[in-house]
Amino acid sequence: MARVPLLLLALGLAAAAAKSPYQQVLQHSRLRGRQHGPNVCAVQKLIGTNRKYFTNCKQWYQRKICGKSTVISYECCPGYEKVPGEKGCPAALPLSNIYETLGVVGSATTQLYSDRSNLRPEIEGPGSFTIFAPSNEAWASLSAETLDSLVSNVNIELLNALRYHMVDKRVLTDDLKHGTTLNSMYQNLPIQIHHYPNGIVTVNCARLLKADHHATNGVVHVIDKVIATTTNTIQQIIETEDSLETLRAAVAASDLNSLLESEGQYTLLAPTNEAFEKIPRETLNRILGDPEALRDLLNHHILKSAMCAEAIIAGLTMETLEGTTLDVGCSGEELTLNGRPIIANKDVLATNGVVHFVNELLIPDSAKTLFELAQESEVSKSTEFFRQAGLSSHLTGSERVTLLAPVNEVFKDGLPVIDSNMRNLLLNHIVKDQLSSKYLYHGQKLQTLGDKELRVFVYRNNLCIENACIAAHDKRGRFGTLFSVDKMLTPPTGSVMDVLKADHRFSTLVAAIQSAGLTENLNRPGTFTVFAPTNEAFRALPQGELNKLMGNAKELANILKFHVADEILVSGAVNALVRLKSMQGDKLEVSMKNNVIHINKEPVAESDIMATNGVIYAVNSVLQPQASRPQERGDEPADPALEIFKQASALSKVSQRNPRLAPVYSRLLARMKENSG
Repeated sequence: MARVPLLLLALGLAAAAAKSPYQQVLQHSRLRGRQHGPNVCAVQKLIGTNRKYFTNCKQWYQRKICGKSTVISYECCPGYEKVPGEKGCPAALPLSNIYETLGVVGSATTQLYSDRSNLRPEIEGPGSFTIFAPSNEAWASLSAETLDSLVSNVNIELLNALRYHMVDKRVLTDDLKHGTTLNSMYQNLPIQIHHYPNGIVTVNCARLLKADHHATNGVVHVIDKVIATTTNTIQQIIETEDSLETLRAAVAASDLNSLLESEGQYTLLAPTNEAFEKIPRETLNRILGDPEALRDLLNHHILKSAMCAEAIIAGLTMETLEGTTLDVGCSGEELTLNGRPIIANKDVLATNGVVHFVNELLIPDSAKTLFELAQESEVSKSTEFFRQAGLSSHLTGSERVTLLAPVNEVFKDGLPVIDSNMRNLLLNHIVKDQLSSKYLYHGQKLQTLGDKELRVFVYRNNLCIENACIAAHDKRGRFGTLFSVDKMLTPPTGSVMDVLKADHRFSTLVAAIQSAGLTENLNRPGTFTVFAPTNEAFRALPQGELNKLMGNAKELANILKFHVADEILVSGAVNALVRLKSMQGDKLEVSMKNNVIHINKEPVAESDIMATNGVIYAVNSVLQPQASRPQERGDEPADPALEIFKQASALSKVSQRNPRLAPVYSRLLARMKENSG
């Protein structure tokens, strides 16, 4: 018997889960209004307007719609009314026919026009209908010319218009599925339904204001606009609109006509002639003359689903046919794209979607040159640097390359002087082939236009090419890819030994390496990280200790091996503590503190001196392995148990009083006395 309540509970949960987005938002409004009595809904009203919304938790706490402040009001939920002297809205609205219901739910003008057009007998009589009734404000917002054309001509146009707002069956919000159509009662012409995840429901892009008002012969939904019939596809709208002449030619050149004529639900962000004219002529000609770039450009203006303006009450990210995303939002009455109010005309409805006219061209990365990609990002100073070095042709042509561009912060003190060496260095920031960082792997070798070979290092928290680590997501252009990197690249110039010999700071270290017989090790191919003590580090040692060290080849080799790890670790890979195993066997602890690399808590003087077989860090101290460090009690090895015991004096008193710990305490005390004797 216990299974029956569980089954009922499961069915109840399933039913709750199956609620439409509109019903979920309405339920949230009920919860927010319940303190004011039964069947009271909380609504958010835009200050200075009559626009009201049932909202979700996010909008409720932000108290904003389209970035504008709202006030909370409390009113009867759809289908209920107040009773004098009682709290809330305890009474259901009287159930009457559709004609009578129109007058009760705020659509008295629709009621008036149904009377004038002789629709009244039909919606008073028997049947099962759904009417999407424009609110009084919706009728009032029509131009005098439009309204006159409807109510003249022996009211035939008005009757046809009203019948286009009707469906010959009962349809509730749960039945209004996203992307579906309903056949209207005017020549079976379709009505487009969109039911968005935020709870907004639109009918031909008109928003449902008050839904699901039951009548004896159907259902009334109040909407915020008078809707018109739609017979044109998106392609037909492009062909008939004078302001889309350039777009028309571009669509024809890219063979997108068939897509925009086909069945589906798209949103076209249609660039006007003005939008094309704003683009530099050279850029526009390049794109229009490149079929692949042109197709990417146009696909970047087509969203995969129909998005009516009324459905946007906050920012959201939408995917384009090109595979990219656009940030679609709103600011008051204006729609925005990527934060800019560039939509000139919205909600031009088509049979296969909706068109919004935009007065700026949205050029995707895939249609841009490297130069254009870099100019609009955090590496704009790098572009100027390459231009001054006479390397612009590599950033604007059809050469397949990858640009390793240092971020602007690298040049905060100004651009370096350009000479032949600097120009060669910049050429080594341009890698042959168009790469994607997600396909790079550890140890991969990359060839540059400067004929250098660069190594790829993959770490837990970073992806680096030599000493430079990638600081942002790739930007993939038409022919080139942009990698933003955190510093100027320093390609390796020789082996570890070559680099040390060429730097006068390491002359003592070079002599020590040669004396210890380690030269061959540091010349061979490998992956070393060397913490190289400078001459200053050796001078800091007591003279006797230095002489002793230099005179003992075995001990010297042991100390030097402690400074070398058999893996490459560049500074960009160090976030928290990183432990490396030295060639001597003990662990080295590398950490970052105040933007300075530390090795075994000693600050590093210079990082990322790159070699063909490793990386070098200059340190101003000689690191000591654990076994070589002086002990606190002479040369005697410390007893870990006794060290812990000595540091826990406060615990000893407790130990003596505790009968279980007292024997342990006594044994440790005896051992301590033996060692001190």
